[in-house]
Amino acid sequence: MTYDPATHSETADPATDSAAADSETADPATASVTADCATAGEPPVLPTDRHTGCPFDPPAALTALSDRPVRRLRYADGHVGRLVTGHAAARAVLADPRFSSRYELLHLPMPMEGAPGELPPAPVGDILGLDAPEHTRYRRLLAGRFTVRRMRQLTGRIERFTADCLDAMERAGTTADLVEAFARPVPTLVICELLGVPYADRGRFLGLVEVIFDQAADAGARDEAYAGLLRYVGELVLAKRAEPTDDLLSDLASPGPAPGPGGPAAPGADASGLSDEELAGIGGLLLAAGLDTTANMLGLGVFALLADPGQSAALRADPDLAGPAAEELLRYLSVADPLLRSALEDVEVEGQLIRAGETVTVSVQAANRDPRRFPDPDRLDIRRRATGHLSFGHGPHQCLGQQLARVEMTVALPALFARFPALRLAVPPGEVPLRERSSIYGVVSLPVAWGEEAAEE
Repeated sequence: MTYDPATHSETADPATDSAAADSETADPATASVTADCATAGEPPVLPTDRHTGCPFDPPAALTALSDRPVRRLRYADGHVGRLVTGHAAARAVLADPRFSSRYELLHLPMPMEGAPGELPPAPVGDILGLDAPEHTRYRRLLAGRFTVRRMRQLTGRIERFTADCLDAMERAGTTADLVEAFARPVPTLVICELLGVPYADRGRFLGLVEVIFDQAADAGARDEAYAGLLRYVGELVLAKRAEPTDDLLSDLASPGPAPGPGGPAAPGADASGLSDEELAGIGGLLLAAGLDTTANMLGLGVFALLADPGQSAALRADPDLAGPAAEELLRYLSVADPLLRSALEDVEVEGQLIRAGETVTVSVQAANRDPRRFPDPDRLDIRRRATGHLSFGHGPHQCLGQQLARVEMTVALPALFARFPALRLAVPPGEVPLRERSSIYGVVSLPVAWGEEAAEE
């Protein structure tokens, strides 16, 4: 799956877990948003409800809990672990090999329908739920195929896909649901091209991906959707083995020299040494994650720009701001949140002792709004130097597809605003339906309009 799902340690740390040492009632604002705690001094649960405030901001309750970079947190199953909201603390946890990504060691911070008491190990090929050396093996095989240079070589095709979607929007009239017409088709076309997935099959896998990321869906339904996606990609892997084409799956599936630890070929081995099951798992993960995260960044990103006329006007006036705008939107929106780790041993972070076995929830939203790292963090500013944000994670599990996502955003966003300079929301901002039940935040739909009547308003 796509959360970094762990085990035990239900006992409190006597040095840090007393009500006096870690009282959740010291700050009246914090106390007011943690009223669900049974008693004073009890650790809070993870706030996830965004709908009561600005749709682009973290939950107000999470902001209230960000006064300290590391604090105690109560998990859905009663486990007491840690919440990390500070940018420096988040980087430290994500980069430290003493914190594990293995699902079976993690506790979920939020309730999920039908979730098991103990999470199972990562399925074959799911690199998100592995540690070294297994993770290192997969990572080494894939990293060279997602370099900045290789992803930039896709720019021409991304420009063509973007133009095709914009042409279709223009032919259809002066209104559209931007999610259906643009935000979802562009990354779908790109990931299909990259992996060698027939775009005509999108109806088969788009619905499965939607269920996989739906936190409100029953665990059995999510597992069934994931199994269906693996079956689909598994069939594709067999076809690539038989008749390779010019794409990433064929590259991994084709026989040929495999890179050794330092790069030289290992004669007589397949190109990757991956089994059919491993290839299906990796392909399924890349297909789901590469599609859903970028689609939601585009949809929610356009919503944020349209809701701030000064920012959208700046991008229209200067398309060279596309790169900084993409980084700032990634920081500002933080659609993939949170990231989970489990302490393999006692570790001190920001002066707080995290005990072995404690699950640590790294809030990307909060870390990306840390005023110690990003001045005036709650303001969208596409001229900001937003490098260093944690929207792609950090450390050994930093997102492989980050360069691809950057290229897609820097191509698609300025092209959209250049083609439709009068683009506007077709409904009041408060009526845009938000994708709040998903582990990838975004908009369900984004009604937009353009044309002369829009320009006159």
